[in-house]
Amino acid sequence: MCRRIAEGTRWSKCGHFQRHLVVAIMDCNSAKCERSYLHPRGCRDPGCIKNFGPEVQKDIDTVKDECFQCRAAAARRLPQS
Repeated sequence: MCRRIAEGTRWSKCGHFQRHLVVAIMDCNSAKCERSYLHPRGCRDPGCIKNFGPEVQKDIDTVKDECFQCRAAAARRLPQS
């Protein structure tokens, strides 16, 4: 299964990754993967893999905080006064 290589920000307190850019595609070299250069043109096999595999996450910077979604979820959990 081919994979995308993405660059982005890692939020150190929650560990989440915010993708900024897909910089490359890692080819799996499988004839059964529709994303690979080795997949035959015109193939109609329903068993072929159609989606990318897990993304390779390359940290280009780190923020010592929680991501926006985690901060919003924490704010919703606070009791309203």
